[in-house]
Amino acid sequence: MQPYIFPYIGYFQLIDSVDTFVVYDDVNYIKKGWINRNNILINGKSHLFSISLKEVSQNKLINEINIDGDLKWKNDLLKTMALSYKKAPFFSEVFPVIEAIILYEEVNLAKFLTHSLRKICHYLAIDTNIVVSSEIEKDNNLKAQDKIIEICQKLGTTQYINAIGGMELYEEQTFTNHNIALQFIKSNPIKYTQFKNEFIPWLSIVDVMMFNSAAEIKTMLANYELI
Repeated sequence: MQPYIFPYIGYFQLIDSVDTFVVYDDVNYIKKGWINRNNILINGKSHLFSISLKEVSQNKLINEINIDGDLKWKNDLLKTMALSYKKAPFFSEVFPVIEAIILYEEVNLAKFLTHSLRKICHYLAIDTNIVVSSEIEKDNNLKAQDKIIEICQKLGTTQYINAIGGMELYEEQTFTNHNIALQFIKSNPIKYTQFKNEFIPWLSIVDVMMFNSAAEIKTMLANYELI
């Protein structure tokens, strides 16, 4: 999967469900996607936040893009999250993790996001092996599922699990022809208390962490189907 900033819980269900998770950092950056932005809860409503980038282009790979090293946007984002969640039940445990991620002194976008995924996995006691696609020796002229299949072969896997959206991208028979079982993870509905507000589902993992203990989230991570 491409790396995202504080992705929704379904992303971490995927990480938790596999033995090895590949951060797909050597594919093109997508503008207005979820790589550098997500939603948190502010005043009972979904609010879009983003991490500031420099010289963004869809002609660049994710690992060729840098974040803005200016502390202003980082401090502003931390202030927004602190004000939004300071009364949440697990704020004191979670905010230091969020702070360590946002203040991490790395300008490369892919490395910054990979670090954030590893920090959250550590907090959630997810011990999946995380590797980076660009560090795997492969034919980078391959595209789409052909590139995915080669990565699977390089890692010696017999089963590839992708997010449910991948059903439109990958052909089961092609994977079967390479002796790889293809499955997709489908999250079941997950609901928890967000202050006294009407529940808003599928916000950033930040929201889930602020309102639920790590043990409770661990149970949520298993609430999916493989299809």
